[in-house]
Amino acid sequence: MSKLLENLNSEQQQAVTHKNGPLLIVAGAGTGKTTVITRRLAWLVENRLAKTEEILTLTFTDKAAQELEERIDQLLPYGFLDLWVHTFHSFCERILKQHCLEVGLPGDFKLLTQTESWLLVRENLDKFDLDYYRPLGNPTKFIHALLKHFSRCKDEMISPADYLQYAESLILDADLIVEGTIYDEKKKYQEIANAYHTYNQLLLDNNVLDFGDLIAYTLKLFKERPQILEFYRQQFKYILVDEFQDTNLAQYELIKLIASPKNNLTVVGDDDQSIYKFRGAAISNILHFKRDFSNTSLITLIYNYRSCQNILDYAYKLISFNNPDRLEVNLKINKKLLSQNKEEGIIEVIKARTGEEEARKVAEKIQQLKIKEEERGGNCTWNDFAILIRSNSEADLFTLALDKLDIPFQFLASSGLYRQDLVLDIIAYLKLLDNYHENSALYRILSSSFIDLNYDDLIKITHQAKKKSESIFEILKTRQILDLTEETLRKIDNLLRFLEKHTQTAKELPTTGVVYAFLNDTGYLKNLVVQNNAGKIEAAKQIMFLKQFYNAVEKFETSHVEKRVKNFLDFFNYLLESGEEGALEKNISAGPEAVKIMTLHAAKGLEFKYIFLVNLVEMKFPSVNRSEPIELPEKLIKEILPSGDAHLQEERRLFYVGVTRARDGLFLTLADNYGGNRKRKPSRFIQEIGLSTTTLNEETGEENFVEKKKKVKKVSEKFPNILPAAFSFTQLKTFSTCPRQYRFAHILHIPTKGSASFSFGKTIHLTLQKFYQEVISLNSVAQGNLFGEQSATSRTNEIRVPSLEKLLNFYEESWINEWYLDKNQRQKYFEKGRKILREFYEKTDWRVPKMLEVGFNLRFGDVKLKGQIDRIDCLSDGSVEIIDYKTGEAKEEGKLTSEDKEQLLIYQLAAEKVLQEKPAQLTFYYLDGNTKVSFIGSNKELTKLEEKIISQISEIKQSDFPAKPSVFTCSHCDFKDICDSADLS
Repeated sequence: MSKLLENLNSEQQQAVTHKNGPLLIVAGAGTGKTTVITRRLAWLVENRLAKTEEILTLTFTDKAAQELEERIDQLLPYGFLDLWVHTFHSFCERILKQHCLEVGLPGDFKLLTQTESWLLVRENLDKFDLDYYRPLGNPTKFIHALLKHFSRCKDEMISPADYLQYAESLILDADLIVEGTIYDEKKKYQEIANAYHTYNQLLLDNNVLDFGDLIAYTLKLFKERPQILEFYRQQFKYILVDEFQDTNLAQYELIKLIASPKNNLTVVGDDDQSIYKFRGAAISNILHFKRDFSNTSLITLIYNYRSCQNILDYAYKLISFNNPDRLEVNLKINKKLLSQNKEEGIIEVIKARTGEEEARKVAEKIQQLKIKEEERGGNCTWNDFAILIRSNSEADLFTLALDKLDIPFQFLASSGLYRQDLVLDIIAYLKLLDNYHENSALYRILSSSFIDLNYDDLIKITHQAKKKSESIFEILKTRQILDLTEETLRKIDNLLRFLEKHTQTAKELPTTGVVYAFLNDTGYLKNLVVQNNAGKIEAAKQIMFLKQFYNAVEKFETSHVEKRVKNFLDFFNYLLESGEEGALEKNISAGPEAVKIMTLHAAKGLEFKYIFLVNLVEMKFPSVNRSEPIELPEKLIKEILPSGDAHLQEERRLFYVGVTRARDGLFLTLADNYGGNRKRKPSRFIQEIGLSTTTLNEETGEENFVEKKKKVKKVSEKFPNILPAAFSFTQLKTFSTCPRQYRFAHILHIPTKGSASFSFGKTIHLTLQKFYQEVISLNSVAQGNLFGEQSATSRTNEIRVPSLEKLLNFYEESWINEWYLDKNQRQKYFEKGRKILREFYEKTDWRVPKMLEVGFNLRFGDVKLKGQIDRIDCLSDGSVEIIDYKTGEAKEEGKLTSEDKEQLLIYQLAAEKVLQEKPAQLTFYYLDGNTKVSFIGSNKELTKLEEKIISQISEIKQSDFPAKPSVFTCSHCDFKDICDSADLS
């Protein structure tokens, strides 16, 4: 028996080994659906039914896709080359980037977030013919509602033309209906229809798409270009879809289109865990899958490997109230979960008088459970506890209660980046560079920890500014206060000097460069690093926020022509106006041991030893059904709606998800009063689950808190070093140079200053990638069949090659304008690039690449290495040449050291083990001078390199990341200004 089938029950084995035809796997909570999906893919590869690139795996979140990829990687013995594990949106983006021109899209289209869509509409509001949906007092009031409505239309595959036709038909019927409010409703729909059309045209005019467009245009591509559809039907021999209950109609249509006619389609889902109706999920997809595919094989997974049986029994009793709109009834199957855990779980209802008391009782119960576990020697950590809330606004009381008992907690909010201290400090400083007289910004900087101004002196400064009716900056600049301490005057002088310096920087560099200069020059970043090294948890958090905010600024720069501070501040103000608070990356494993507080939606896919479901009263959970601000007309809805109350059923499924996160203990909590005069009614779900609301906990006196604190063992608050899931050649080289540098770059992700050589090198790589992609397209028989047209090219050695002009156009499109010292340096590099590319074009012996930008994952036992090969060419004898572009100084073959060769030797290993190719040549292609240096690794060299990689990664995993200072290393290190061990002598 294959190892892939070990430890699987009979139903799981059936699902993994299913060969052909449609398969519906109904996988209840905790029944191992991820195990089944990943082992099925690996089993198909192991049995040579498909290669990794011939299996399309789709899921719904980047996190889920990453988890699937990591699990698959562990199952494949040597790693993989091209794994098509994607969210629906990233899959469609990948397809459209390849075939955008065939569907009328620009090659450089960009994808907008919801907030960026809001900004686009906000900046072009005058182009919309709006009346009702553009009130004079608040013109932007309905932008979010309109965008959500348009997104819903795209989920339902309703085009602007469909909507306009519907709206016009209503106007034509106006004479048949009594005049009055009904006519007004018709007018509103016509206004919406026109706005929908305008919005879509606005997207095209600006070379951007929203998320709904990705699905819509991919459907359009496949329907209008049958040859392209056939190409992908041939490529994807098998399709696996995770969380199928969360698909919308457009996504389902896409799946059906690609899978046909073989229909080797496996979908995995659970209708009882469909909780994303607000995102457009159509539960009817899973309910009617068997009807759509009459020859579907059905496998039901009911053996639960997570929860105790009594917890599962309560959950089943609750979800049965959604009958008859459940698969269990429709397909006449048994979905009652059977636990493989023979213990009995703890189940309690905790009732309190007020919300504050409820939160306190939850904190006390967590503490009691922790103490009991420690007393009996159990292996219980704070990570075993989770408080699940219906919305983020309910977290505050629980964070306060946990804090009062010194219980560490982590609130996994979905947003709030722009409210963090570090971000507020950066924004305040940028505002000062734009306007020195911004009092509130300057006050924040003066009172911040990195300036650390004497508080009495700060009061004197602000008082004098108010007295003189002048800005704080004017008071500082003119030294109108004579009795400030010498230390304060020194700090003020330093700040004024920084402001002057960085004002000039802001004229020359994009926003990221200014942010970096502020953090580095002022010592702000160094202060954070020092505190983090000392184990200060808040400093570690701020460093995480810095990485996220810096990424957000970089994203702004990639999507805006004007990248200066003023442009960013205008953009940022619009963000705040739209209601955007900044997305926070949620990493459940990041940070020290702590109780987790999160929404029920965020808890999907997770599990904890003890779960607390809180605020269980009517109107909170189930929540009030708030209708959409703009309802979709029933005549346009294609989804088949359930017979019962759709909102209540969704809330019940959400409750079910919360209950089934618990392994050993489930606590349902509520209070009589959350403010106001009326006593709150317990949630109907408590009764439906079969429990009563009897008060189980007596009032606890305040004096007991101190005694309780002493009983719990303290845990380390220090953030652990979260190592990358996969290592790379660059990482290994960095660690070898200096472990401390590795920690700064690859664990803390400290932002670094860019360089002219980096911008130039990336530009050249992007140019050649686009150029050779065009070469492949022009010389592919498949492409000729797909498009049925020929492009204007030159012919060289019977290979069709784009013109030199096209190459130089790609260069200009790819040009990265940042990090050059001045205009003169930028122009010199630009001309150098044109010279390099002209010489490259004139002297190249043309070949059609076999592959470009080949990403790979390579395994050495437990060690995983990732990388990307620039180009792989076929040679005349059928072997391959691996090529890596270099824009630096050329080296002669005899002068290449073993360290110089390591990058390409890793590529050779990847080619042999993952690609099953035997490279004949490994080539460094030095573009400046158009010279090549080639070699091939011997078996001895490859074995030695494998041993070195395994040893290095093992060392990284055990390292405390000490510094290895030297004058040469430190002088070239990006982190020399923040490292206390740097040797700059």
